[in-house]
Amino acid sequence: EVQLQASGGGLVQTGGYLRLSCAASGFTFDDYAIAWFRRAPGKEREGLSYISFSDGTTHYTDSVRGRATISSDNAKNTVYLQMNSLKPEDTAVYYCAAGGPANPLEYIAALLGATGVFNSWGQGTLVTVSS
Repeated sequence: EVQLQASGGGLVQTGGYLRLSCAASGFTFDDYAIAWFRRAPGKEREGLSYISFSDGTTHYTDSVRGRATISSDNAKNTVYLQMNSLKPEDTAVYYCAAGGPANPLEYIAALLGATGVFNSWGQGTLVTVSS
């Protein structure tokens, strides 16, 4: 059974940073990628970034490109999302999700909501950015 545990959310001031963690278990990591999504109050779910466990390929959507870094510690089966220069509009519940195997274009399409490659979800962690 795929299990994902997201953590690291909290209250941070504008311009601050957070590192979110996603601890994963229950699947063959080399075949999977982990992605981060968020849902802000009153808005649709939004894909942010993914990382492939097999080759470390990453991708960022426009919302966080240049402000976020996704990384993985394969020994700990954990994926991190470092978010810098946080803004009030980054306030949301952040979720990690697992999916695969797929190619990079499929993972990117899934981040953009076009496919359901990421089909295992953890509970969210709330990030609140104060102005």
